[in-house]
Amino acid sequence: MRKKKYSFGDIANELDRSKSTIHEEIDRNKVKGKYVSKKAHHKAYARRKYAKYQGMKIVENVELRTFVEHALVEGRSPASIAGRVKNHEKALPSISADSIERFLKSVYGRKIEARRRVLKNRQRHRRRPKITQLKDRKFIDARPKIANKRGRVGDAEADFIISGRSGKGYILTLADRKLRTSFFERILPVSIRNVERGFLKIKKRYSELRTITTDNDILFVNHAELEKLLGIKIYFCHPYHSWEKGTIENTNGEIRKYIPKGSDISNYSPRFISSIEEKINNRYMECITFLTPDEALELYRKQKKRRGASKSRRSD
Repeated sequence: MRKKKYSFGDIANELDRSKSTIHEEIDRNKVKGKYVSKKAHHKAYARRKYAKYQGMKIVENVELRTFVEHALVEGRSPASIAGRVKNHEKALPSISADSIERFLKSVYGRKIEARRRVLKNRQRHRRRPKITQLKDRKFIDARPKIANKRGRVGDAEADFIISGRSGKGYILTLADRKLRTSFFERILPVSIRNVERGFLKIKKRYSELRTITTDNDILFVNHAELEKLLGIKIYFCHPYHSWEKGTIENTNGEIRKYIPKGSDISNYSPRFISSIEEKINNRYMECITFLTPDEALELYRKQKKRRGASKSRRSD
């Protein structure tokens, strides 16, 4: 049918399959740009034959298995682990995300899969805070274009992890839009002054901070004073537009694996919150070429230091 110039849609209708299935079959099994049925059949046979070995590749290599198991327990995705191994762990043999998935489903990965499921299911419904009318806000529309494009380090998003109805305390969360490096501070008791102290603590660890994008929480009522205190600009999302700060929303989702919604934040020590920050900053992330956020920030600072030293020598 392909030789007779039939379309993918026509072939799909004739064989009672979806158009995407036909396209995938031809694209996956063609040889040198051409689809030949006998060769396609042999390629499929070879994949089935070696599929079991590929699934056992992790089990047979102690170092690879240790690395993969540790990353899976820490909540890393199979795709991010495969990317990390390929791009940065040169001492380990390469492995595909599919192979890691097969390992998880095998008898060797059942306990790990169970632990990952527990982390994933630790969620409850969050009571939605009321939107507050803050005066003289600069909305996200006024944010610099370079910040919108994640073109520089220092443009961050901020939010709060709140306690349940009977709990006390918040967690102030902040993440760099470009590097995804995160910083957390427990706010207890909750007050505008303590939020300011939390931001100052983060600024000491994250001196690159230039801008913050956040929501319309009442704790930002003195946002003009906070801008002066930190020496930055603060921009606000439009009401009920949480996707406008997607980086910190995703970060908060990671935190909820360890602190379920409805929890009492006062029951979690600053040391425990710091350990969560460390875990989240050690994820392998495709958007930063499978580096961890901590590694990306460290690399940026080293490069900045070298550029500064080079400029100093030229001026001398």
